[in-house]
Amino acid sequence: MRASLSWRRTAAIFIKELQQMLRDRLTFAMAVGIPVLQLVLFGYAINTDPKQLPTVLVAQDGGPLGRSVLSALVNSGYYRIVHRAASEAEGDAWLQRGDAQFMVVLPRDFTTRVLRGERPAVLVAADATDPAAAGNAIAALATLNTQALQHDLDGALAPLQGRPPPFEWRVHRRYNPEGLTRYNIVPGLIGTILTMTMVMLTALAMTRERERGTMENLLATPVRPLEVMLGKIGPYVLIGYVQLGVIMAAAWLLFRVPMNGSVTLLMAMIGVFMLANLAVGFTFSTLARNQLQALQMAFFFFLPSILLSGFMFPFRGMPVWAQWLGEVLPLTHFLRIVRGIMLKGNGLEALLPELWPMLAFLLVAAALAMLRYRQTVD
Repeated sequence: MRASLSWRRTAAIFIKELQQMLRDRLTFAMAVGIPVLQLVLFGYAINTDPKQLPTVLVAQDGGPLGRSVLSALVNSGYYRIVHRAASEAEGDAWLQRGDAQFMVVLPRDFTTRVLRGERPAVLVAADATDPAAAGNAIAALATLNTQALQHDLDGALAPLQGRPPPFEWRVHRRYNPEGLTRYNIVPGLIGTILTMTMVMLTALAMTRERERGTMENLLATPVRPLEVMLGKIGPYVLIGYVQLGVIMAAAWLLFRVPMNGSVTLLMAMIGVFMLANLAVGFTFSTLARNQLQALQMAFFFFLPSILLSGFMFPFRGMPVWAQWLGEVLPLTHFLRIVRGIMLKGNGLEALLPELWPMLAFLLVAAALAMLRYRQTVD
């Protein structure tokens, strides 16, 4: 017959496990750090109602009623005039580069036509590649055309405030006319899936060899650190392109996501993005002592990437400090690149502002990986 439960033996095992856990400082730090990171990001950085969205203004009318309409837009809190364009073509260029979320075109003789009762139309063109970012701002227009001129149209002009409103909004959702969320989500999945798999698989590669004891055999060979890194990440680049093929096939066949740009250019941009994430995974593999730690590091990198990149929540809705952190992550720039190529048909010149941060991140991550691997060799 087995002895009864001993609380002394149970306490001894408890103390032993607690001491072992505290010795694994990285795992303990991750156990505390990941919940704190989630609380901070979800509590402070996430905002599903972005305001102060950058807007390009094409003002062809300088009359008092036109100024009142612009004041109403700004006072709504959703629109922030960042540039006054000389023509609609210049404003379209700002939208295509992603420098502005909206373009407002105030037509010529707007004030005169309102006074005549002709109900002129004010064009509001939105970058609708991310429908969630522009949705609330567009919805706010519903009441502005009746409220914007109520202080101007008084006295003898009071009859112009009746129904219908004195002017109308003409909303154009550029690059996604129907406002379909899958046009935003499916291209973004390319980046998020590649981030998760590339970092995780590479982080486990070197760690697995260290746990199995084959790392010593690798260190005994005359292979240089750069050759080891390139040889290790090479197969995962091929895996990444296989994943890309599956996602792109689903995007075209199942979700009908358009491909307005160059497929070759997209392949090249994805190659740079994969190398940046693989370099991060290689760095993690030199820091982790076991596969559990490698997975924890990969998750710690993936969590802010998916939350601060603009994939799940509008990027411009986050506070400035969160946007600064997001600009460091390669996924942020890749999402703008892939959506720019697929939905806007952007070329290399329009993508350069997003390409060089990814290249800089790649160089820094590769340098850290080489430094850590040399320390491992020594």
